[in-house]
Amino acid sequence: MVKRKITPERREQRKKLLELLQRAGINDVAGVQELFKEMVSTVLENGLEGELDDELGYSKYDYRNKETDNSRNGYSEKTLKTSLG
Repeated sequence: MVKRKITPERREQRKKLLELLQRAGINDVAGVQELFKEMVSTVLENGLEGELDDELGYSKYDYRNKETDNSRNGYSEKTLKTSLG
């Protein structure tokens, strides 16, 4: 098996990741999985919000730049089931 050299950039990334995990109090696989679920949730929510902004042509609370009759009609909680839970 060929051993790859770790670049200084990669070493710094690992160091930052370990610091993040320590600050978050994550010390087992279950904690990492929960953190990953939260990250996926945040990315999906932000992506969907951005898609809505693009579709409507204005961002949330920016009614002054609204140039359409279409609007945001409220918010309701939704559940998305993934392989992560």
